[in-house]
Amino acid sequence: MRVLIVDDNIDSAVTLGELLEFWGYEVIVVYDGYAALEAALIHQPKVAFIDIGLPGIDGYELARRLRQEPTLQGMLLIAATGYGEEEDRRKSKEAGFNYHFTKPLNLSMVQQLLQRT
Repeated sequence: MRVLIVDDNIDSAVTLGELLEFWGYEVIVVYDGYAALEAALIHQPKVAFIDIGLPGIDGYELARRLRQEPTLQGMLLIAATGYGEEEDRRKSKEAGFNYHFTKPLNLSMVQQLLQRT
């Protein structure tokens, strides 16, 4: 399964990517919203982990744009962010995210979710 990771914290993105590759997933890592749009259209990932506080376009806008792409309609969108207030969760749901996880990610939950996908 192909997974897109979008996070402007390079260390965090690379670490999550390496873990997912170890678990057997094909991983694409990018560091801003515009690169994520391009990568999603090219690689057609099944799942995307998206930070909210991104340069360029934020994670909310990225989710909205991904949801508008017909070829990406079935993609599972996961907010992986430091923003964990109720308002943040509401905004992520409205933007089209399926899940909202706060950092640091619970890796057991991530693994279980990916295995069900």
